[in-house]
Amino acid sequence: HGSRPGPTRAPTTAMPDTRVPVTVLTGYLGSGKTTLLNHILTANHGKRIAVIENEFGDVGVDDALVQQRYETSEDIFEMNNGCICCTVRGDLIRILSKLFKRRDRLDAVVIETTGLADPGPVAQTFFMDESIKEHARLDAIVTLVDAKHIEQHLDEEKPEGAENEAVEQVAFADRILLNKTDLVSEEDLLRVEKRLKSINSQAPVQRCTKAEVSPDWVLDIGAFDLKRVIEMDPEFLNTDGEHEHDTSVSSVAITENVPLD
Repeated sequence: HGSRPGPTRAPTTAMPDTRVPVTVLTGYLGSGKTTLLNHILTANHGKRIAVIENEFGDVGVDDALVQQRYETSEDIFEMNNGCICCTVRGDLIRILSKLFKRRDRLDAVVIETTGLADPGPVAQTFFMDESIKEHARLDAIVTLVDAKHIEQHLDEEKPEGAENEAVEQVAFADRILLNKTDLVSEEDLLRVEKRLKSINSQAPVQRCTKAEVSPDWVLDIGAFDLKRVIEMDPEFLNTDGEHEHDTSVSSVAITENVPLD
């Protein structure tokens, strides 16, 4: 008698993740985040993208730049509470919940943080809040770096206890866009790349000018790795941690209703 074959098991296939991918766009002041955002919004990719802007101050500047170029007021949300890392969770959760309630098909959400934000607390939101976890997944933290000025930002002495945001932005990055490469020499670029790799050896670095890069390099890339982040920052999922600011930075808003030269 031949032995009977055992029952054949159906291959287990993982359910596709249908949650909306969220890209966090970070980078120091003047690194080119809004320019990149404009490229993404005007590129011919057919994706429906919601944008969440965060400003450090009372008057939104970046969102006006984006709306002007994109000729839309639709799906551009603004948070003018200054620090995206402190008051962000409530605001971000409120805006995302509003987006998901509309049930419109969304292909991606892009959050542009203020240049003074540590991306860590923004990323935490996607693991802390159950309602957000259900609808959205953190897809990638993309950091823009100004090739000409990044070294001075990384070297900046901060008050005791305050984090250097430029360092945090590079350390948390899943992908790094080394922008404004036309303003420095090849020798400078190699030195800057080596410095970036010393802070974050995992993230691929892409050189660019005027923040021109394919949206495919930034959107829906599945690059965020929670395990890597926890290795780097074991307290990542502990939201009660201390969070200090550089009090030497503040903002003043002047609103004019005539064009300025």
